[in-house]
Amino acid sequence: MNKLVKDLKEVIKLTGLKDGMTISFHHHFRDGDHVVDMVLDTLGEMGFKSMTINASSLTGGQRNLIKHVESGLIAKIESSGLHGALGEFVSCGKIVEPVIFRSHGGRALSIASGESKIDVAFLGAPCSDAFGNSAGVMNNGDLMCGSLGYAMVDAMYAEKTVIVTNNIADYPNIPFDIPEHHVDYVVCVDNPIGNPSGIRSGTTRAKFNVREDLLGEKCADVIEAAGCLKNGFSMQLGSGGASLATAEYIREKMIAKNIKASFALGGITASSVKMHEEGLIEKLLDVQSFDLEAARSVGENKFHQTISALQYASCKNKSCAVEKLNFVVLSGLEVDINFNVNVLTGADGTIMGALGGHPDTAAGAALTIIALPLPLTRGRIPCVVENVITVVTVGNVVDVVVTDHGIAVNPQRVDLIENLKHTGIKLVSIENLQRKAEKITGKVAPLSFDDKIVGVVHSRDNSIIDYVRGISF
Repeated sequence: MNKLVKDLKEVIKLTGLKDGMTISFHHHFRDGDHVVDMVLDTLGEMGFKSMTINASSLTGGQRNLIKHVESGLIAKIESSGLHGALGEFVSCGKIVEPVIFRSHGGRALSIASGESKIDVAFLGAPCSDAFGNSAGVMNNGDLMCGSLGYAMVDAMYAEKTVIVTNNIADYPNIPFDIPEHHVDYVVCVDNPIGNPSGIRSGTTRAKFNVREDLLGEKCADVIEAAGCLKNGFSMQLGSGGASLATAEYIREKMIAKNIKASFALGGITASSVKMHEEGLIEKLLDVQSFDLEAARSVGENKFHQTISALQYASCKNKSCAVEKLNFVVLSGLEVDINFNVNVLTGADGTIMGALGGHPDTAAGAALTIIALPLPLTRGRIPCVVENVITVVTVGNVVDVVVTDHGIAVNPQRVDLIENLKHTGIKLVSIENLQRKAEKITGKVAPLSFDDKIVGVVHSRDNSIIDYVRGISF
């Protein structure tokens, strides 16, 4: 009469999971996630070996994966990114198989196409009924993560889907992100599946500083000069300080022009929720809630719609939402003179970031702006370089780079260059920015990498775009 199973050990037995199979997780709780550790610790106790993890992303909160790699429980990882100690561990070549890095759209495509087969998906949900109708928010409860957009794909295509929750609601649990016909088993555990305060971590920000405010103003001016701020426009803004600042300046311009946006897309933040509740943005399409205000809004605002990663960004769908964006503002660790962007590896070659939706939105949006929220140089390291360490987003889909030392437009966008010049926005060449950065830092010695490949970077159509090689500390 229901799908409830008493504990994780019992449900693992019921799924038929075996050594060498693939399990998956989502990262909607970000650094506050506890499900990954719960499941892996249980698998370790049961003696499993050589498992593959396919996660929508792995954050700094998953440092315990290191001990499970060392024990032989985990043999391979697929993820959008790695952070913290886990990124350093992989960068040092301490995992046998190279990590497969995919964008959010690329991961959804690979799962839907069968290229990435998931045997058992373990999906944390703040609330579920006994049949698996699951949501990222719960009525009259504090445990929430908002949208379950990445988990939807896993639930759809995994051979077996297990919902891990702390709360069993009466049937039917409405509204839900994951429907019961995609769920095989439900486990209600005693220990918390996540800490909601961990949602805002690492790449998400609560506010911005003076430099980010300056970049935000510049980005908003470019967007306006490009003719994007018209009634009914659509946008995606990231969660970093420069993007949050851009949102504030766009809000002011919208009020002055008396215009509304049709929708905002992507990882939704409190700033987008504020504009929605003010009537400035008609609808929110949410694949991941970036803070608790966004998570709250999912449960309260009827035009705040959760969407799957497939609908968000899979390039081989009949259509997807990123292709309807008028503009997107993204960050980057470094940009090169060909406008290629790196958001995965740091200046020393260490894996420290994630592809996320960066390549997907850059390719889909009519106008793609990269805002470098750090100075043109970080200490003695340039942010605009001759060649990025790792290509994540290719330069032919990047239109504008905004820095604290000037704005550069991709020469392919002759139309945009003319529009910006006519509005008085001063432009510099990307080569000029690179030379200026190098003059400050001096010529940086090239990094020395091992021969071992520790990561394989896939473009959004899942062709290989670059490799990450091991480093020696």
